[in-house]
Amino acid sequence: MHELSICSSMIGIVRKHAAGREVRTVNIRIGAMRQIVPDTLAYCWSLVTESSELAGTELQVERIPAKIRCTGCGREQVLDALAMACESCPGCTVDLIEGDEFLITSLELAEV
Repeated sequence: MHELSICSSMIGIVRKHAAGREVRTVNIRIGAMRQIVPDTLAYCWSLVTESSELAGTELQVERIPAKIRCTGCGREQVLDALAMACESCPGCTVDLIEGDEFLITSLELAEV
């Protein structure tokens, strides 16, 4: 369960950017190619924050589907399965253009 160590690292980033202000929500983006289970991440977040100033902070997860571009024909497609091949031509040389993200995109802070 690597989500626990990810959440522990996220705490440091959130604290740094919150600079002592109360955090209500942490918004993150997770690409489909990342081996992170959003429900497990949310559970681990509640565990690592429960006895800190971030207790009760909500974790909002936006899932980003995997998207590839064929280097042969240039077609872009969202992957339904983890088959890295072009549907338009026999090409199997593709670039992953979306779906590998893991970003904290914003913090929602309490008003002072």
